[in-house]
Amino acid sequence: MSQRCFIALGANLGDPVATVTAAIVALRGLPQTEFITASSLYRTAPVGLRHQPDFINAVVELAAVSSAPTLLEALFDIEARFGRQRSVKNAPRTLDLDLLLYGDSVSDDPQLTLPHPRLHERAFVLAPLAEIAPQLLIPGRGRVGDLLQTCADQQIEKILPQAA
Repeated sequence: MSQRCFIALGANLGDPVATVTAAIVALRGLPQTEFITASSLYRTAPVGLRHQPDFINAVVELAAVSSAPTLLEALFDIEARFGRQRSVKNAPRTLDLDLLLYGDSVSDDPQLTLPHPRLHERAFVLAPLAEIAPQLLIPGRGRVGDLLQTCADQQIEKILPQAA
């Protein structure tokens, strides 16, 4: 049985628009998944380490047959193909892929926390997610559209229409 999954994409090194667009294509080809849709691309200011380039963000919806840990490993593999190197938290990156939701799963496992622990606080995730699934219910948090309203003070700009 497949699970409805949402993946956040972000990049701010190199050509982040091209990177996020290419990563969406890579997500289309993941085994044991069906690509459903992708949001538009958004530009956002960095969170945490502020003296770095703006990020380009998007969210993709997939239907996955593979387990959440298997899907997460596939996302790490895509990040590695795009040159992702993990250094300090919130550092600039070539590509960041976060598994936001895996069906209605709730997990506090240190390797995979579901729903993603900060998704409800970040406009750069909520705005693209609200574009493709505004009525989606985040377990333990509420509806995406309502959560986005609580982040109204965070700057986000749609720069390219839906990447489909």
